[in-house]
Amino acid sequence: MPPRAPTATASFGRKPGGPPDFDTLLQKVRRDVETTHVTLFERKLIDAEPLGPDVVALVDALRDLTMRGGKRFRPALLFAAYHAVDDDAPDGIALDAGAALELLQTYLLVHDDWMDRDDVRRGGPAVHAMLAHHYGSRTMGDAAALLAGDYASAMALEALTSSQAAGDRTARASRLLAEIQQDAIRGQLIDLIGRPQSIEVMHDLKTGSYTVRGPMLLGAILAGAPKAMLDHLTRFAQPLGVAFQLRDDLLGAFGHPKETGKPFGSDIRSGKKTALADEALLRTGAVDRRRLIDTLGRRDATDVEVKQVVAQYEQCGAREAVERRLKQLVKKATDALEGGDLSKRGTSLLLGAATTLTARER
Repeated sequence: MPPRAPTATASFGRKPGGPPDFDTLLQKVRRDVETTHVTLFERKLIDAEPLGPDVVALVDALRDLTMRGGKRFRPALLFAAYHAVDDDAPDGIALDAGAALELLQTYLLVHDDWMDRDDVRRGGPAVHAMLAHHYGSRTMGDAAALLAGDYASAMALEALTSSQAAGDRTARASRLLAEIQQDAIRGQLIDLIGRPQSIEVMHDLKTGSYTVRGPMLLGAILAGAPKAMLDHLTRFAQPLGVAFQLRDDLLGAFGHPKETGKPFGSDIRSGKKTALADEALLRTGAVDRRRLIDTLGRRDATDVEVKQVVAQYEQCGAREAVERRLKQLVKKATDALEGGDLSKRGTSLLLGAATTLTARER
């Protein structure tokens, strides 16, 4: 990725005439990161052309998924933490890192959809489904999708290491990106084998690592944060990352598919380990527990059966318990943000992020 000239930060995360606003920041970052992705994928498609239609199809499928919506919370959190550490730092460095995070997300989504046998993502076909159509073969599509995920991971590293950050910040950020990826893989394995010792530990590894904690620490490192400041941000980010996933669990059961971009009941049919399922299994009697166990993870479960599970989540108090825990985690996060040497504007943006991430409807 070519060097980007430093950009002005005067309007960063602000409504005209108003205080710092995370939702305004999110809109700006979404626009800028997607522009960066357009340029990056255009170059990758040009590189793929001489190698034939199969390589082009792989890159095109990644582009399709990456550009198809996506909330872009990760790069926005990175930007907020970056400017919380250094309010005058140039945006371009954070923008490259934000683009890298979204490519890492693409990699994880490609593999996750293949493992869960989910053919729909963000309201369109998953990468393995697109490539199966290209080849006319499910087996070939699956194999190519694994390679596509690996390719997206390599693109993420390329985008991050193109950063023009001073000193050893890019090297430190690259090490952190590797740690984020390893945490996500460990959490995915715990989810896959079905024996999480703690739902919240799994959520912290599988989601919090690359959705909240990792992006914030990447931004802070690229802005030159010392260890004490990184520790301060970690105390805020860790509970917030778990709260983010609890909201995702709630949306997976009670959200509308048009808003979430996921098919109705996909978490239940795939047997995803959610806080709702965990709470429900603890709170229900033998008959209802048996019904839950029989339905969770059944790909052929009917809509009626899935609706019965969702109703059980409500009736047994699982939904209320998860919502209560989510609020506790948000309070823990926001309390942890007090004090420290973060900029006033950055702190305000991060507090806004806590609301946006945990009260969202999609």
